Amino acid sequence: MGERFFADAMLGRLAKWMRIIGYDVEYESSINDSELVRRALADGRIVLTRDTLLIKRRALKGNSFFISGDCYRDQLRQVLDNFVIEKSSILTRCLLCNTPLSTIPKEKAERLVPPYVYKTQASFSACMRCGRIYWAGTHREKIAEELASMERDSGGREPPCFCIPPK
Repeated sequence: MGERFFADAMLGRLAKWMRIIGYDVEYESSINDSELVRRALADGRIVLTRDTLLIKRRALKGNSFFISGDCYRDQLRQVLDNFVIEKSSILTRCLLCNTPLSTIPKEKAERLVPPYVYKTQASFSACMRCGRIYWAGTHREKIAEELASMERDSGGREPPCFCIPPK
């Protein structure tokens, strides 16, 4: 199944990009440190943090990872360099609530998406937890371009392999 993570409040953009490429990352911007630690330990998640005080908590020994990068690209590279995670696929998790997406019949999406989107898209996915609907719009190409740029800028390290599902 791979590693599971809980990103602290300073790592919202990293959490989003990890979800984009398919990693299981919990994130809440307003959670306090004690609750974050409690939930991460209860769920068997590794805490990702930039907070030097949080990383020193005894309860987290061996169950946390300090993120030193300032930019989300550097932060993502640091995670990819330090964790062996099963091959991931982009856009397989809800970007809002982290739930794995489910394919839904096109007919079910008709009332849930704009008419133009319904007419021009062949497939749709939905988050069964929060109800958000996803489709292969122009954001897919932008994400693919950003990931390709990250692979090119890997600084001589082995670039990550991102599986971009077809439209």
